[in-house]
Amino acid sequence: MSDLDLRPDARVCGGRAEVAAAPVHELLRGRPVPLGESTEVRRLLPNLGRRMVGAWCFIDHYGPDDIADEPGMQVPPHPHTGLQTVSWLHQGQVLHRDSLGSLQTVRPYELGLMTAGRAIAHSEESPRDHDRYLHGAQLWVALPDAHRHTDPAFEHHHELPLVTGGGLRATVILGELDGARSPGTTYSPLVGADVTLPGGTSARLPLERDFEYAALGMSGAPVVDGVPVEAGSMLYLGCGRGELPLRADADSSLMLLGGEPFEEKIVMWWNFVGRSTDDIAHARADWQAGHRFGEVHGYAGTRLPAPDLPATPLKPRGRTR
Repeated sequence: MSDLDLRPDARVCGGRAEVAAAPVHELLRGRPVPLGESTEVRRLLPNLGRRMVGAWCFIDHYGPDDIADEPGMQVPPHPHTGLQTVSWLHQGQVLHRDSLGSLQTVRPYELGLMTAGRAIAHSEESPRDHDRYLHGAQLWVALPDAHRHTDPAFEHHHELPLVTGGGLRATVILGELDGARSPGTTYSPLVGADVTLPGGTSARLPLERDFEYAALGMSGAPVVDGVPVEAGSMLYLGCGRGELPLRADADSSLMLLGGEPFEEKIVMWWNFVGRSTDDIAHARADWQAGHRFGEVHGYAGTRLPAPDLPATPLKPRGRTR
């Protein structure tokens, strides 16, 4: 997934100073952002109110969109550094191509995980023969400094572990939840899970007290620790919780996202995560010059040019405003 903003802000995120050390309720609304030719997403991170949850640094929710007579998602080849991308669907398909030569259709409740590391390029599109509806989330995980120059890689996992109890069903996308561990590669302590709550469900999920968490509403109106979370909104929960009460009066679903607060400060601009202005400037120059990122073959269109760098120096803003 790409940030297609032609004038992206440069953000410094991370650090523990402004992590909510105690349980909180901070409801965040998604900002509408156009993506490609016919898709609009709701951007939850980075948000004016919060910039990271654990190592999770970018969250888009989209759909359900009726694309029966539309091309659907069409994101041309674009670069990434210093992060992992997570593709997660409830409906539809996304065809992934990358500069490693990967070609994979990701379907609902399958994990598409791309580690950018030092540099990768990829495209994402709805296949020509696609389902009527497209609904899902695209997320980024910041890589810690020790691993941000790792070799790029792509993983596809169609079987993921489940946690059940009290009527809920949680698919563990990344990390570990209640003893169930995803096969997806991680580089910092975190968790991502998709939680299905049939109508009438009242249950509790065990949490790690040292993690900070957020709940992203995917469908219906799940009630998270007493707070209704509509689809396309996200409830930041802070740290210090040993369990999370969940309830649904009608069929609902959410994504539980969390992790150990990310200690390092990162610089995030366009589709790059680095540690300094120079990191970002070098990545942009290499992409524009056709160096380092390789080529994505098979996409019917041209690659995305990088926007201009901001004229002003990066301004540290921390995890919250």
